Amino acid sequence: MRILCTNDDGIHAPGLQIVEQIANALSDDVWVVAPELDQSGVSHSLSLNDPLRLREVSERHFAVRGTPTDCVIMGARHILGEKLPELVLSGVNKGRNVAEDVVYSGTIAGALEGTILGLPSFALSLEFSFETRSNPNWETALQFGPQVIRDVMKAGVPKNTVINVNFPSCAPDQVAGVKVTRQGKRNLGFLKVDRRHDGRGNPYFWIGFEKLAMVDTPAEGTDLAALAANYISVTPLRLDRTDDAFSEKLTATLK
Repeated sequence: MRILCTNDDGIHAPGLQIVEQIANALSDDVWVVAPELDQSGVSHSLSLNDPLRLREVSERHFAVRGTPTDCVIMGARHILGEKLPELVLSGVNKGRNVAEDVVYSGTIAGALEGTILGLPSFALSLEFSFETRSNPNWETALQFGPQVIRDVMKAGVPKNTVINVNFPSCAPDQVAGVKVTRQGKRNLGFLKVDRRHDGRGNPYFWIGFEKLAMVDTPAEGTDLAALAANYISVTPLRLDRTDDAFSEKLTATLK
């Protein structure tokens, strides 16, 4: 099985080494095509007005000066030649990608692009806490990742569905199990704008996350609740974002 690995944290990110090890547990035909620079939060952006610079880092390892979406396209349509990958793995992201994160995440986007190309695709992310921020529990993703992927692949991944996997911030022996979840939702205050001043007194701004907005009890059955209880969260996300229920209401209204 040919596997294409990418991420959004960049070609030198430790999580990329972890996803490659996960892929190596599944196959000996593994290729890595990742962004030259950190692309966290770029979502599903595609480089249309800038050229893509390609650098061969080592055998089967390539860096693209572009987004995760660019990387998957370059890998599948150019670098790998005539033989397409049979599986796309994006990650392992340092930090969870749950709830509204899936809209912003470059990790999710890399997997989504694989799904658009008709390939089974997984986004893999590892939650960290304040205590583990500098040293996340990579071993948890490494130990459980291959089997989760095998089990999902055995069930069969629908053509228009991407699999979002999040590992909890705990040691492998503290993982409670695996739960199939739905996308959660935080309260409306989870993003904030932090105003600061540079050395010359000029203002500049950082977009960040409001800690107080993230302490609410998450709804049962969501990705947020699963991670809070030390479960691995597996969330199938559909490419088709049509709101069918509201479409029916609109059909009856807009005549």
